[in-house]
Amino acid sequence: MERALALLAAGDVVAIPTETVYGLAGDATNGEAVARIFEAKGRPRFNPLIAHVASMEMAEAIADFDPLSRKLAEKFWPGPLTMVLSHRVASGIHPLVTAGLDTIALRMPKGLGAELIAALGRPLAAPSANTSGKISGTTAQAVAADLGSRIKLVVDGGATPVGLESTIVKVEDGRLRLLRPGGVPAEELEAIAGTKLLRNAKAGIEAPGMMASHYAPGAAVRLNVADVEPHEALLAFGPKRVAGAERAVALLNLSERGDLREAASNLFSHLQALDRSGAKTIAVESIPHDGLGEAINDRLARAAAPRDNISIDS
Repeated sequence: MERALALLAAGDVVAIPTETVYGLAGDATNGEAVARIFEAKGRPRFNPLIAHVASMEMAEAIADFDPLSRKLAEKFWPGPLTMVLSHRVASGIHPLVTAGLDTIALRMPKGLGAELIAALGRPLAAPSANTSGKISGTTAQAVAADLGSRIKLVVDGGATPVGLESTIVKVEDGRLRLLRPGGVPAEELEAIAGTKLLRNAKAGIEAPGMMASHYAPGAAVRLNVADVEPHEALLAFGPKRVAGAERAVALLNLSERGDLREAASNLFSHLQALDRSGAKTIAVESIPHDGLGEAINDRLARAAAPRDNISIDS
């Protein structure tokens, strides 16, 4: 904690564990620190970052909360929910964080992240701790293998329990729009909002994680497979295998018992392991779309998208 605080206070960046994935954190009020985040990740500078806070008092100094957003904060914060809110101009947040938008993405994490923010006394910008567009790190070892040569400190907090980035939502005219599925299932949000989520995306980037190609391994990704082709690795789900599974050069199961929460926590680490198998393609068995399955399928679709798109991260 002491070393992480010293680096953050000096305008440097630190990889830290959160309950979702590891984040590459920097002082959100310090332009040089935010620039270091972009530099370490190789991230396009026009894309927004999530600002992480330690309390509602800190959040309210940065953004305006409408009644529904406040209700969601009371229910899901601290936790894996990010809300896009109207940004207070005099908040002190550096413009690089918002990428020129008049809104800001805010989240209140649990655990070490919240402790660091409270001790620093300033919000932290913290996208996922990985090279831009690549698989998000859910262990300190994965982060160190990816970014270790570019940053001074990776704080090891063990494997992250959620394993997926936060859900991102935005309130528009009293309705709740889903910008990115994630660690809070849509059904839980709908239960609190009292209405179905809007899902039709608008043009342009409103929040992190909205580009088509993202979370991509080096290998190609083939989704909803009925069989495994020679020289493919297999990302499985549940107790039953597709045809040709025995031919897979490597096989990992997101959840033998078909549990979506377990599958979410294993997703990125399993993709990374299969990517290291040497297979040119990772075949992925079908995964249900209900609950956390929506977020899992969203990440897999982005991993499988054409790689000529610019990517942004959580």
